[in-house]
Amino acid sequence: MAGNQGEQRTRRRLSTGERREQLLSVGARLFSESPYDDVWIEQVAEIAGVSRGLLYHYFPTKRDFFAAVVERESERMLRMTAAVPGVPVREQLAAGLDAYLEYVRAHAHGYRAFHRADAAGDQAVRRIYRRALAAQERQILAALAADPEFGPLAAGRPELKLAVRGWLAFTTAVCLEWLRGFDLTREQVRDLCARALLGVLAP
Repeated sequence: MAGNQGEQRTRRRLSTGERREQLLSVGARLFSESPYDDVWIEQVAEIAGVSRGLLYHYFPTKRDFFAAVVERESERMLRMTAAVPGVPVREQLAAGLDAYLEYVRAHAHGYRAFHRADAAGDQAVRRIYRRALAAQERQILAALAADPEFGPLAAGRPELKLAVRGWLAFTTAVCLEWLRGFDLTREQVRDLCARALLGVLAP
């Protein structure tokens, strides 16, 4: 009993930000392991060791909670695929796609749920999707502009922004099909997506 009381005191000492991060971390795991409809708020609260009421204090509805998880994971993915100064784009493209595809495979249920919600017109998820897409687009364009090989090719090509946006949509579609059971290895999917972008960049 004393041990449980000590554990509860430790939990109460979590700051608001730490508690929110804990809940989102639990949510990211559950949404990656199970379809959206199979994840229950009670389950999240139990794993996190908090009351259901406290979880609802942070996230009024399950959809709000899911949107917050998606936003957190989108930011995490952006950091994982961030450009490394001085490393050629060709090398970064392969490494970034490897990281992205590994994440997609490990979080298959959440990835599918996110894109289903966007396609269904969920406004909260759609706003997050647009922000994430714009951030990815800026990240790619900045890396291309700074690259010795592609920088000169990118200069003076106003269509490049649209091409990169189209490539991001293509990559998402490929990943969704891959998750449906397309018989391709991660390396094959990576090479397919890489060739598609490099083809767009060709003069």
